[in-house]
Amino acid sequence: MYAIFRTAGKQFRAEPGRTVRIPSVQAEPGTKLTFDEVLLGSDGDKVRAGTPMIAGAKVMGEVLRHGKDKKIVVFKFKRRKNYARKQGHRQGFTEVRIESVQLG
Repeated sequence: MYAIFRTAGKQFRAEPGRTVRIPSVQAEPGTKLTFDEVLLGSDGDKVRAGTPMIAGAKVMGEVLRHGKDKKIVVFKFKRRKNYARKQGHRQGFTEVRIESVQLG
């Protein structure tokens, strides 16, 4: 059983028992989250696709921790113009353990 859900403008595949890293959410570790925007789901036999969402479907999970991803380097450069800028960025994430998938 799995589902594709949307949060923070991105889509994620959820299966019960797996952990998913989603963009940062304001929730304490141990808090239960419910994702209502389920786009596609499968119970193992058949696949249900929403138009655009599956009515009554939801994915429930528990917040495990917050953190930051690996650093990426943003380097801007223009040749022969004495222009070079270097900047680093670390994107924040929230790790969520998927507890159940309900397809409505």
